[in-house]
Amino acid sequence: MRILTALLAGLVFGMGLVISGMANPAKVLGFLDLFGQWDPSLALVMVGAIGAAFLPMQWVQRSGRTLGGEPVTLPGKGQIDKRLIAGSLLFGAGWGVAGFCPGPALVAVGAGMPQAWLFAIAMLAGMLLFQAYDRRVTA
Repeated sequence: MRILTALLAGLVFGMGLVISGMANPAKVLGFLDLFGQWDPSLALVMVGAIGAAFLPMQWVQRSGRTLGGEPVTLPGKGQIDKRLIAGSLLFGAGWGVAGFCPGPALVAVGAGMPQAWLFAIAMLAGMLLFQAYDRRVTA
């Protein structure tokens, strides 16, 4: 049942990205173009997502369980450190250059967009490089 629920959630998320246009890098780049022809629709999608998640997150935080009864471990409030700032800058730069972030990129890969494949390969390479770096630093 757990796998089916995850599949259904992923399909709904992917459909939402396609319907809202967020799997289209031109739409995302239009949102980031503050001094050109700015497209505010991504902000509206974000506000809608926050609104839709607000009450369920309140319930999960109080109960500590999913609707299926499984325990939930939410991250604690961490400190803002150099690693968080560097990661945020890299994420933002990649998003601004490519017009993709991980979720929409995977949807676009499924749609067969060549630039999404390039982004996904670069994203996986970056994840592997970070993992190797992190192992070296923490060892």
